[in-house]
Amino acid sequence: MEPKPYQQSVIDDLATYLATLEKTPHLAKSFKTYWAEKGVTGMDAYKNNVPGVPHVCAKVPTAGGKTYIAVNAIKTILDVFTAHSPERAKLVVWLVPSLTILEQTVKNLSDPDHPYRKRLNQLFKGRVAIYEKRDMLLGAGFSADAVREQLSIVVMSFDSLRARNKEDRKIFQDNGYLASFLAAGESQDDDWRLPEYDASALINVIRRLKPVVIVDESHNAETSLSVEMLVNLNPHFILDLTATPKNNSNIISYVDAMALKRYHMVKLPVIVANQASRGEVIESALILRRQLEEIAISEEKKGGKYIRPIVLFQAQPRIGDDNTTYEKIKEKLVELHIPAEQIKIKTASINELKGIDLMSRDCPVRYIITVNALKEGWDCPFAYVLASLADKSSAVDVEQILGRVLRMPHVQQHGHDLLNLSYVFTASSRFMDTIQSVVRALNRAGFSDNDYRTLDTAVPANESETAKGQAVFDLAGTQIEQTQDAYVFDTSAVSHEWSTVAINTTSAPLDASSPIAESMAFVEAVKAQAIVENKEFEAKAEAAADSVVPAELEDKMNKHKLKEIFRDDALALKLPQFFIRVQTGGWFSDDNALQLFERDELLKDFRLSQADGNISFEDVAAEMYRVDLEELGDRNYAPKPFKANIAERERFNSIILTGSHDSQVRNLTARLVQLIGNLYPITDPELKKYVQRIVEALAPEQIRDCLERDVAYVRKIKQKITTLANAHATKEFNDLLDVDKILVQPQFSFSVTIAPSANAPALPKSLYVTEASMGTFEGRVINDIANLESVQWWHRNLSRGKGFRINGFLNHYPDFILKMKSGKTVVLETKGDDRDNTDSELKLKLGKLWESKAGASFKYMMVFDNNPIEGAERLSDALKKLAQF
Repeated sequence: MEPKPYQQSVIDDLATYLATLEKTPHLAKSFKTYWAEKGVTGMDAYKNNVPGVPHVCAKVPTAGGKTYIAVNAIKTILDVFTAHSPERAKLVVWLVPSLTILEQTVKNLSDPDHPYRKRLNQLFKGRVAIYEKRDMLLGAGFSADAVREQLSIVVMSFDSLRARNKEDRKIFQDNGYLASFLAAGESQDDDWRLPEYDASALINVIRRLKPVVIVDESHNAETSLSVEMLVNLNPHFILDLTATPKNNSNIISYVDAMALKRYHMVKLPVIVANQASRGEVIESALILRRQLEEIAISEEKKGGKYIRPIVLFQAQPRIGDDNTTYEKIKEKLVELHIPAEQIKIKTASINELKGIDLMSRDCPVRYIITVNALKEGWDCPFAYVLASLADKSSAVDVEQILGRVLRMPHVQQHGHDLLNLSYVFTASSRFMDTIQSVVRALNRAGFSDNDYRTLDTAVPANESETAKGQAVFDLAGTQIEQTQDAYVFDTSAVSHEWSTVAINTTSAPLDASSPIAESMAFVEAVKAQAIVENKEFEAKAEAAADSVVPAELEDKMNKHKLKEIFRDDALALKLPQFFIRVQTGGWFSDDNALQLFERDELLKDFRLSQADGNISFEDVAAEMYRVDLEELGDRNYAPKPFKANIAERERFNSIILTGSHDSQVRNLTARLVQLIGNLYPITDPELKKYVQRIVEALAPEQIRDCLERDVAYVRKIKQKITTLANAHATKEFNDLLDVDKILVQPQFSFSVTIAPSANAPALPKSLYVTEASMGTFEGRVINDIANLESVQWWHRNLSRGKGFRINGFLNHYPDFILKMKSGKTVVLETKGDDRDNTDSELKLKLGKLWESKAGASFKYMMVFDNNPIEGAERLSDALKKLAQF
């Protein structure tokens, strides 16, 4: 199962952050740079919670698949770390806030048929082991060799690291089972050790392995004790996942709640309906649940998935200590012709759901009685209706459990609108307070106050069930005194007719004298509004797909609008880009169908394993892994993942060199391939064969030298591969152009607003109110150009992923786009004489190819200050030409 687009976006954000951190090894500066490159300049500063350790957060609403995102994130993180230190252990400490979530996480990560484990096996080639704390304490399959050869994930609760009891303190005690982790000759002052505990203690073994830490529901781990817990693990990277980040979170990715609706992860909006009495709440809940099940049965017959809607009855909180009350509530529901096996109780002290698979077709459960026991860690996609039985004088507190009914069954859109949203029924005279509880619940789940709709049909207080002179009873059937906040409800007010009439959802309207006529009318009103609201909400979700900026970041963006004087002209312009002809397939295939061309298409048949492997390593510069020293007084500098462990490195090198020549070739090849990393679309087997050929040709002294200076060797190999790939791509591209398989079409449009990472000084004729920043030479060039009479407007093209690219045998983002008064559009690339211009020839060649295909209205120019390459322009000559356009 591949990640959904919004989940992949989180992984991409993480990869971009790691790349930024690698380029700028300073936690505060890299965090600021990361957001600035996305156009966000108002982000809060980085909080250095765990000194020297990258600690970032992804904000993902409830039901967004946080665990699946974490599973994929592990690969992204470890790929970066092992590229710098191939011999490092691949240990992940996965922290969860409760035993319920711990059991669920271990079960799902261990189950070979579960999507989480399937994905782990796919990403790590099946070499995955899942541990609990007790497994590690006993050394059960957990050894020094195991953690080097496989991905090892240990799932632990926050409390197990806080040493509050004898069992938890075992991780700090001497442990002979972990002797394999103790290397001979280790000093007693190693910085990974907690000196007050023996080196064999589990906590010190974990510290020695420098784990990646995943913090699930991280809003539960924000206390000073929790931060100390993280520090004690000696992590090299911490990733938080939560729907509600706290103020000290360093958020690098936001998932918009609308994305979850768009990809059918949640039942939104929530329809919140208020009624006159608790009797009507129960009656309406029973009727609606029955009708939803009939709809689900009908949809399944049409090819839909099995759904058995469930009602959560939320009882009054303060009766929580009286377990007999819940049993009596259950008895009263049985009296309403509900089979006992369909009703379960889940409270702090009663758990009738234990061991029950609520999603199973064989499960009979349709009603669950609870208070607030269904919190994080419990989800049932079949739960559709939350019916509150709180006092009429109380604001209904659904904050704790509303999130439990939001998950969409089978993660797909269902054929009937009513199966695509959720419902809350209340009977509160303080309905606005109840609504605020719903809003808090949605906020707690990562959603907003735009994600619910209301329907209030409550009658005036003097007509309610507690009218003067009427005896009232609790759900257990006991008459009680009528006080303002008494917990009252007379089950006799619920008609037995609900179980017969509700089945036929298309029957004629009931006679007004029917005992359930009022509740049926209420349910029909809820359904009618729900259908309208669902369609509007889905349209809103689709419209939100065009927005790349989460709502939370709108006020932090460095946004600038098109100038009104140029707006119409700019929005009417479409810059040509390359397209490729594709066959659509099927009965109505179209051989002339076009899709935007991507460079990867050119390398599908590239056989790197058979390409030239002659590389001169004579000029390899002396280079080791960089060791970044922390600045005095600034713990932000040199995050741990990018520090080299020289002792570990020398030890592994010596082990490799003691082996046979074949084993040296095999081990060195593996290290170099890992350091080179992903070269998609070049496959891993192709890369491995190519590198192995290179290593096999090395003399023994070169193998030793390569082990010592592997980063420098890798740089040379990657340069060679890039040269070979570019040559292949260029030839393939020209061949496809020659046979008209590739052509240009108008495509790229300007946005109404831009969000650059930094702003340029004000210059005349800029397309936007403020343009993106530029270098000194670029600024001088565009200032001279802007002062030409022939220029109508100019725009500083944005960087990768945001601006216009010439998409050929490489992706070329020119520096400027000029619109001339003559109607011509000039795409301009600047090259300072002090720059490394190794790619200039390829860019110029591609730019001129684009110009030749784009038509007479489009020109490409490459401008140097004084020393242009052949085909490019000197600045003074370019200005003369532009003046005549």
